[in-house]
Amino acid sequence: MVRHTAWVSRTVSPSRSSDYSAPMPHDQCYVAVQSRDARFDGWFFTAVHTTGIYCRPSCPATTPKQANVSFFATAASAQQRGFRACKRCRPDASPGSPEWNVRADAVARAMRLIADGVIDREGVSGLSLRLGYSERHLNRLITDELGAGPLAIARAQRAQTARLLIETTAMPITDVAFAAGFASIRQFNDTVREVFDTSPTGLRAARRAGVAIGAPGTVQLRLPVRGPFDAAAVLEFIASRAVHGVEAWDGSVYTRTLRLPGGPGIVTLSAGVSGTSGASGDATYVNCGLRLTATSDLQTAVQRCRRLLDLDADPVAVDARLSADPVLAPLVRKRPGLRSPGCVDGGELLVRAILGQQVSVAGARTIAGRLASAVGERIDQFGLIESAVTHLFPSAAALSGIDPSLLPMPAARRRSLVAACTAVADRSIVIDAGADRGQLVSDLQRIVGIGPWTAAYVAMRGVGDPDVFMPTDLGVRHSLEALGLPASAGAATELAERWRPWRSYALHHLWANL
Repeated sequence: MVRHTAWVSRTVSPSRSSDYSAPMPHDQCYVAVQSRDARFDGWFFTAVHTTGIYCRPSCPATTPKQANVSFFATAASAQQRGFRACKRCRPDASPGSPEWNVRADAVARAMRLIADGVIDREGVSGLSLRLGYSERHLNRLITDELGAGPLAIARAQRAQTARLLIETTAMPITDVAFAAGFASIRQFNDTVREVFDTSPTGLRAARRAGVAIGAPGTVQLRLPVRGPFDAAAVLEFIASRAVHGVEAWDGSVYTRTLRLPGGPGIVTLSAGVSGTSGASGDATYVNCGLRLTATSDLQTAVQRCRRLLDLDADPVAVDARLSADPVLAPLVRKRPGLRSPGCVDGGELLVRAILGQQVSVAGARTIAGRLASAVGERIDQFGLIESAVTHLFPSAAALSGIDPSLLPMPAARRRSLVAACTAVADRSIVIDAGADRGQLVSDLQRIVGIGPWTAAYVAMRGVGDPDVFMPTDLGVRHSLEALGLPASAGAATELAERWRPWRSYALHHLWANL
């Protein structure tokens, strides 16, 4: 019987926010299961030996005896040992583990890239090349810690994608198999039976009442979140920076175009509240509508939307840490569950960060809209029609070849923008979920015209670093002054040391306080 696995020594309870290497032993996991604590969903999975199923910690079923359970860091590791997914709590649909967002080591970077679909597109060889390890060494690293290798983790992801397509579209089952990334119908059928204990047609026949079935070419999903979740704040932050033609906001629904590996797409996002929501107005999920030119991009699109809204964060840990500081405590009480928004494309975020240097948010948005109109591809040429949005954001390759004189900005910033886009286009700089955060900041600052503020902003939003602080930011200075605190860069830097490892969230609280 597996009672402890390697991941235990690297995991932490949501209440232990200050130390992500703190142990989370079998007994502590079992207490979370006994209390059906939804905050732990995605942190670990409970495998029940007497039934052969694995569940999320909040599963409403009768709690099994402690001697009859094991705990695993991923659904894949449970599946590797012959357990199948619980049909009641649907553990494969849990929010992602926040541990992978916080950590910057090779295993965490690999998990973020696998979630983005790198193995389906490039194989394990592509994953190992991205991380700079041999395939053998990378497989050993991941297996030793998680109990399952990269292929098994990708396979578990394909199974979840297949279930989403089966339950939310009218797509023929055969098409679902290949859209989910399976190499053959036999592999698809065997995986679905093994993971869900039923056939693909059985899943479709048993899909739950009330599941939204999208129109042809669309997928309607509910993205799970870990509460509390201040959906209004994160959507308003993104909406205030919306680029005309690329993004739109009508006060409740955010719409934008997506540049995905298989082709363009369109996503709509809005907050949703279930009937069991605890706090009034606190969103409990996100409505996500996707129109994709390549259905094989579903998993990638979902993960990028989750990173955009920071849905896999651990808000309990963040709020507990920051509210312990007397400076931030009243701000946290005012906005519990505040997120640190990410992005859907690292290259796009870098361009927008450069455009935002020394100009207002509105000014940067205007310039970005002009670029999108002039250089970005129209989505109708791909068969996508949407009244709210019309263009893809220009690619780094397109902007690297633009005549700098056409850019409405100072000459020095034009040169910086073209140089940065050239570096992204030739992949000498990669801004994605698997990037080495420290190396990325160093590489960016070697480009003339990109200083600490821009590099830090890209690290925070482009690759999801939760511990970024920008002491020279004008908004930070004004917010600290409003709180009656010293606002010099040195004083702000010293103050922010108390907010590690969540300085990005502290930064957003200061901005929101304005």
